[in-house]
Amino acid sequence: MSTAFIFPGQGSQAVGMGKALAETYAAAREVFAEVDAALGEHLTRIMWEGPAEELTLTANAQPALMATSLAALRVLEAEAGLVLSRDAAFVAGHSLGEYSALAAAGTLSISDAARLLRIRGRAMQDAVPAGAGAMAALLGLDYEQAVAVAAEAAEDDVCEAANDNAGGQVVVSGHLKAVERAIEIAKAKGASRAILLPVSAPFHCRLMEPAAEAMAAALAEVTVNAPCVPVVANVRASPVTDPVEIVRLLVEQVTGTVRWRESVVYMAGAGVRRTVEVGAGKVLSGLVRRIAKDIQVAAVGTPEDVAAFIAAKAAPAA
Repeated sequence: MSTAFIFPGQGSQAVGMGKALAETYAAAREVFAEVDAALGEHLTRIMWEGPAEELTLTANAQPALMATSLAALRVLEAEAGLVLSRDAAFVAGHSLGEYSALAAAGTLSISDAARLLRIRGRAMQDAVPAGAGAMAALLGLDYEQAVAVAAEAAEDDVCEAANDNAGGQVVVSGHLKAVERAIEIAKAKGASRAILLPVSAPFHCRLMEPAAEAMAAALAEVTVNAPCVPVVANVRASPVTDPVEIVRLLVEQVTGTVRWRESVVYMAGAGVRRTVEVGAGKVLSGLVRRIAKDIQVAAVGTPEDVAAFIAAKAAPAA
């Protein structure tokens, strides 16, 4: 069965994530130790003990989520015999999850991915003064409708479609006043819900340009290899394998739209019939179900999930 391995983004974090993996598997402990060493601090202590407010800080949440995803992946390799280059048709990740996907595919080392995500998190947080930006989820409108709402709401400010997550689930981002206008316009145009999101900055819009510049500089300092499996890039919703192009798209991703719906549609059209969400939570699995109902979904983030993955792999094909 053609399978894509997918990696979650910000919002999937929770205190305690990855702890059971580390307690159970040496392969997971090695990943968490590598991330702590790369950052020069005990990020795992925040991950496993909290407080939640500290874990949720963008500069912590981004490398923490990557660490949990890569720990789970290394466990699958050690315990289930997973070989990504053989067993995956594609990898993809939502926003910061794209860095997890690239680390999984060998494009970035885990240490470099951790350091890059720490830089990315801080740069995105610092790009806009606190309280000046916002993001809102517009539910019940399709992507084209949400783009039109954002354009109407912008006026002399910035308001853009940031995340095309699934049919009828689009996130807009920009200046606070413009996003508030977008909420009212969306409701008037028939949105079932339009709500501000509890985020610390307006991600994936033009206001993130300073962060894009910071990532261009940071990425220029690391080794970027060709991935062992094609990576479906957020801003293109199609596969990329060339390291130069990967870097260009990672920089563009900071200000560009996360085209998750189109990415899943692409993978389904290319024959993918199962996704395995690797890391914390099951947010992406829920989105996949909404986008492509014929795709089977699985998630691996706990020892129980690992056991279920191994059992499913051993089961005879129907």
